Amino acid sequence: MNSRTFLTRVEEDWQARRPDLDASPMLRVLRLTRLGARLQAQLDRLLKQHGLNAAGWDLLLTLYRSAPPEGLRPGELLSRCAVNGPATSNRIARLSALGLITRAPHPTDRRQAYVRLNPAGLALVEALLPDFLALESGLLQVLHPAQLTELDRLTEVLLDHLEHQDADHT
Repeated sequence: MNSRTFLTRVEEDWQARRPDLDASPMLRVLRLTRLGARLQAQLDRLLKQHGLNAAGWDLLLTLYRSAPPEGLRPGELLSRCAVNGPATSNRIARLSALGLITRAPHPTDRRQAYVRLNPAGLALVEALLPDFLALESGLLQVLHPAQLTELDRLTEVLLDHLEHQDADHT
């Protein structure tokens, strides 16, 4: 069953069960949730071929685009990653075990360390990045440039709102 048929069925079921309720917010969020899962599944297939997951790839990309030559301290790395969470040390350990990053001690503070891409990690990012971007472009190719601009605008509005709510609740 395709997504449109599924969502129509869900909407009809809600209309039959509770015609007094406006289920449209639920259906919109369901569309977004399903979309996010489908997009991530496509990306995950490519990353899995290289022994990576989304969080690890994000960490590699963060080091690639943001790290000075000495690397970033774990806290700095966390603040620049798109995929946030408490598992940063696990990601660092996993990527280190895969031989893609290096942890180097801070020159003056033994409690600190720097994380940076090593040559294998750099080579992997540079080899995989064009394919990853091509896949993402392909996933969005059904949308015209004006639709992409509108998608960017709407997702920014929604993300700003949700992030503001999260900040208010912490």
